[in-house]
Amino acid sequence: MASAPSSTPSACRHAGEPGAIHQPDTARDLVKILVAGPFGVGKTTLIDSVSEIRPLHTEEHLSEASTQVDDLDGVRDKATTTVAIDFGRISLPGGVVLYLFGTPGQERFRSLWDDIAYGALGALVLVDSRRLDASFDVLGLVEDSGLPYAVALNAFPDAPTHHGEERLRRALDLEPSTPLVTCDARDANSSVDALLALVDHLITRDPAEAR
Repeated sequence: MASAPSSTPSACRHAGEPGAIHQPDTARDLVKILVAGPFGVGKTTLIDSVSEIRPLHTEEHLSEASTQVDDLDGVRDKATTTVAIDFGRISLPGGVVLYLFGTPGQERFRSLWDDIAYGALGALVLVDSRRLDASFDVLGLVEDSGLPYAVALNAFPDAPTHHGEERLRRALDLEPSTPLVTCDARDANSSVDALLALVDHLITRDPAEAR
């Protein structure tokens, strides 16, 4: 089990000193959030970019055996995969602390989903416009769990440009109330904005829907 080093992004410095592991004294609301999405979409990268603590990763190198069952279309250069969870933490203004749990993106890890999702209040689902169809299983899993979620389109350099939000919404079959944002998972500020879109959705969504 490996843990990659990470520096504290500027957006999170108010939470404490870089590398600190203790919960900020201002913490009031502790919220468990899933970071979900298909294999190779950038979940580990996003958690790395925003976490104010050193992130925990459970990554292993892809083996010859795994290439027979994992769909590497569009991510041929990827050499590792998350086999349990990624974990990070970010403190937001107002005493809100998000505990981020990155989920494996492959079907073979589906049995872990219920355990990882237990106690979560919502999910940020990352999608890749180069392979939107790879997101359908994860979106279905999140919807079946009843978790409210926001969708973040991770902006890969070679990704095609979609003409209009509505076209993308139709392609992903999203409800009108589901937040849809674009982010760069490598950039802390962009990733924080995507998480804030989810938090705002959790706060403002219809009470009947929440029940």
